[in-house]
Amino acid sequence: MKDNQKTKLGLVLATDPRWVNIAEMNIGHILSDHAWCEQKAATTCISLIVKYAHYEAIVEEVTPIVAEEWGHFRRVLKELKKRGLKFEPPRKDEYVNKLQAIERKGLGPAQAAVEKLLTSAMIEARSCERFRLLSLHIQDDELKEFYREFMESEAGHYHTFIKLAKTIMPAKYVQDRWNEYLLDEAGIMKQMELRGDRMH
Repeated sequence: MKDNQKTKLGLVLATDPRWVNIAEMNIGHILSDHAWCEQKAATTCISLIVKYAHYEAIVEEVTPIVAEEWGHFRRVLKELKKRGLKFEPPRKDEYVNKLQAIERKGLGPAQAAVEKLLTSAMIEARSCERFRLLSLHIQDDELKEFYREFMESEAGHYHTFIKLAKTIMPAKYVQDRWNEYLLDEAGIMKQMELRGDRMH
């Protein structure tokens, strides 16, 4: 990924650059929260497969992501252990809860599936942006490389979820709804407290 990552992802509001400095001072918390994010991502993908098994593309495209996210979970746990850091209990994910709250309710099955896919795409896009910041600005060279690998993976997932949404509903519908997601997500980010103990 190059320095125009924010543009590529389409995010309206970039992360406050101070976040990296705060995160670096709380790396144990960040790694624990990151591990839980990967676990939740794997679980969410399994739920998508179960709920939308009648969409062949979702089963085919999301199944490998389950394995990848679970592999990421194990990698982050290994990193915690290597550094002698404790794997802490999960925290309430205010960011994800707020994103889920903007999903439209009372829709038909196809539109509802798109909402779930776009929520997943947004989480991956924001995660990618933050992994990029860590890969560029954190002082620990090993963690720089660690997060560069995660950044590239999350970018691929983000594109997959958007692509899948367009196999369910017309591309214009998905793009228009995605543009609304981007604006709503920016509003959520403005309201969020700048914290360095979690990924989102």
